[in-house]
Amino acid sequence: MATAVQKITLSSSRDIPFNKLVLSQSNVRRVKAGVSIEELAEDIARRTLLQSLNVRPILDAEGAETGMFEIPAGGRRYRALELLVKQKRLAKNAPVPCVVRDAATDSLAEDDSLAENVQRAPLHPLDQFRAFQTLREKGQSEEDIAAAFFTSTNVVKQRLRLASVSPKLLDIYAEDGMSLEQLMAFTVSSDHARQEQVWETISGSWSKEPYQIRRMLTESTVRASDKRAVFVGVDAYEAAGGIVLRDLFQSDDGGWLQDAALLDRLAAEKLKVMANEIANEGWKWIEVAVSFPYGVTHGLRELEGTPIDRTTEEQSTLAALRAEYDKLQAEYEDADELPEEVDERLGEIETAIDALETRPVRYDPADIARAGVFVSIDSDGSLLVDRAYVKPEDEAPATDGGEDGDGKTAGDPDGDGSSQRTIISIGGQPVETDDEEEDAIKPLPDRLVMELTAERTLALRDKLANDPATAFLAVLHKFCRDVFSRYSAHGVAMEVSVRGTVFQAQSPELRDTPYARAIEARHKDWEARLPADVADLWDALAALAGTEQAELFAHCASFGVNALYERADRYGGGAISAHGVQARLAEADHLAGATGLDMAVAGWRPTVGNYLGRVTKARILEAVREGAGERAAQLIDHLKKGDMAKEAERLLADTGWLPEPLRLADAEPAPDVATTEGETEALPDFLAGDDDESPTNAYDEDDPARMIAAE
Repeated sequence: MATAVQKITLSSSRDIPFNKLVLSQSNVRRVKAGVSIEELAEDIARRTLLQSLNVRPILDAEGAETGMFEIPAGGRRYRALELLVKQKRLAKNAPVPCVVRDAATDSLAEDDSLAENVQRAPLHPLDQFRAFQTLREKGQSEEDIAAAFFTSTNVVKQRLRLASVSPKLLDIYAEDGMSLEQLMAFTVSSDHARQEQVWETISGSWSKEPYQIRRMLTESTVRASDKRAVFVGVDAYEAAGGIVLRDLFQSDDGGWLQDAALLDRLAAEKLKVMANEIANEGWKWIEVAVSFPYGVTHGLRELEGTPIDRTTEEQSTLAALRAEYDKLQAEYEDADELPEEVDERLGEIETAIDALETRPVRYDPADIARAGVFVSIDSDGSLLVDRAYVKPEDEAPATDGGEDGDGKTAGDPDGDGSSQRTIISIGGQPVETDDEEEDAIKPLPDRLVMELTAERTLALRDKLANDPATAFLAVLHKFCRDVFSRYSAHGVAMEVSVRGTVFQAQSPELRDTPYARAIEARHKDWEARLPADVADLWDALAALAGTEQAELFAHCASFGVNALYERADRYGGGAISAHGVQARLAEADHLAGATGLDMAVAGWRPTVGNYLGRVTKARILEAVREGAGERAAQLIDHLKKGDMAKEAERLLADTGWLPEPLRLADAEPAPDVATTEGETEALPDFLAGDDDESPTNAYDEDDPARMIAAE
């Protein structure tokens, strides 16, 4: 005979006046957590009570009901109702929905309180994201949603952005296939197809760090801090239809501009407008580029203009600003810290004084007619205008009319109908080869060697300019080759000259290297000290002290340094033979050894742009093996070439490693760095993680990083 299933009986529910309810000491919740009582009270006032209280009758000594009820489960809701009563927003005897437990039950009050708090399942973050999205689609604004759930508008935007990720990836997140941090990284782009493509690329790899996802999604974009973006303006870029990618979960420095071609076009158009305005000044030629290579003014003569005197009004303004500045300085001389408004005012005064002290320059109209201007973008995104340069072919005075005396028009300095094309960056980057072709160590490309030796030549010039004794010796060596018949002098007639070398191949960063900046600063200092008229030059040089003459001699001699590698015609038809190139580099090694040049000390570091991204994977691994050790090389040998180059740049940053063209001829490669027992190298998280580490829980309430978007 079958046993009958015993039916359960649910506790009854009824409305009980609020003033008949009291808190029970059996409530297990002791620690404050989650939404505050004040926020819960506001939520009840807006929505009324969504969940009944769990109560038990209070019995007297004889076991009879007293008409009062205690609350073992629902204490926070009771406190919120109590606050509303104190605020006179709820009547003292207002009926409260309650589930009433039988006074004779065997279940303890503590059991009920614990069960209510433990057995409830928290909402999955994805459900919350999608719920916010539904509210937004039904007409609620982000501000309304934030107010309703007592959070910030930015958090609402974050959750809405998470809900907008590709549905395919959201399903993977729902099944704990990716972490919340990874999902947050995908919000950088709104392109679902690209999001899915990136996930497919990295899903089979153990390297799935959020930073890598962001990098892959933004690899073809331009930073908003890029000088082109600052020059054009993000607002103008967006007005032209450009899209800006933004990261709501990390500082993104203004975001990423997605359409690089549009940005370049807008920058070129704005530069052209600026150039047209400058053309009204009457210059013969204007060259426009985002940036010019180092040495673009080599061989050109810079005009000496006359500063325009300040007007009486400008003089008065300058005197008033200086007086105000001195007064504020004296007033706060003993203060440990300047008040914010005072510090801001001092900055404004300094800017105004600099503007008044920097005088515009007036040039002779005849000089303007044969000189030109370089127009580009400065490193901070401002317009950079470099005026008054005369080309050698334009030194003859210009004649009246639309053409110069030699038939060249102001817009055509070459007279052939073409304009000079400025190379902004190195053109023709090598095409990255397939991985199968990256296994063998191949000779370095000629162009790369040319670029590297350009770096070395410039650094050697700087080193020689600071070593007068060696500079004298270098020139004396040339004298000896001219005087003594046993040496080849190539028919010179007691003639010494400094002939500057133009770098036909150079990396885009060359202009900003420490040695390039040092040479430029030193050249400008000497240029300011020397007289403008050549008739006064002899007396000025004679008046210099001996050490000053030596320093100037070394500076001038350094411009004759040519340590460049270049392609030679194997049949001897070119400007230099292969033997001549090797002899030049050998002599450059002697000069480098004499000056103590160390390219690492001079400031050269291997980067993706200047070496690592230009060579094969085998070359990259060889460099890391020599500079950072075998273990470091093994840790990156499985990576794709692009990722390998980026990690190699980080590993080699402070090792002092140099490629062969930058080493001294007798210098040995850096020995392999062996990691001592018990020590480990500082590696990025995705390289240092254990393979058998369990996957991170996709949602952890105790993790502050996750709570940013899922609290």
